[in-house]
Amino acid sequence: MSTRFTGWLAIVLTAFALVPGGAHLFALPNKMKLAEEDYFITQSVYNGWALFGIVLIAAFAAIVVFAILCRRDVFVFSLACAAALCVGLTFVIFFIWTYPANQMTNNWTVVPSNWTQLRFQWEASHAVNAAIMFLALCCISWAALLRRG
Repeated sequence: MSTRFTGWLAIVLTAFALVPGGAHLFALPNKMKLAEEDYFITQSVYNGWALFGIVLIAAFAAIVVFAILCRRDVFVFSLACAAALCVGLTFVIFFIWTYPANQMTNNWTVVPSNWTQLRFQWEASHAVNAAIMFLALCCISWAALLRRG
């Protein structure tokens, strides 16, 4: 597998993995204003979005392969490692803040008494992950653009 193709694949997969986070980020101001019933109805649009996890794993793998292929170029390798760390951090944030909120609300079908706290936790975790994925995209794009050969 060529370095150019791997770099391109890492960029494309990272950009694709940014899509759901970006959607969450830009919807956040409007969703935080919704009343309980409207918010829970709105959350149903995300059914099936868990499949984006496959894209996230693929992006992480492509970045790691690119980093390995570029290990002799210290700056490119460092940028690729930074991108991989960013993607890895999104998993950590998801499992510490997003996933528990999903579990406590049965994927936003059950309204617990602390639903507003869970909403903030869920929305904020997605917003932070969007910013981190954007940073990952910047790092892997810069690394791929600098890579020679």
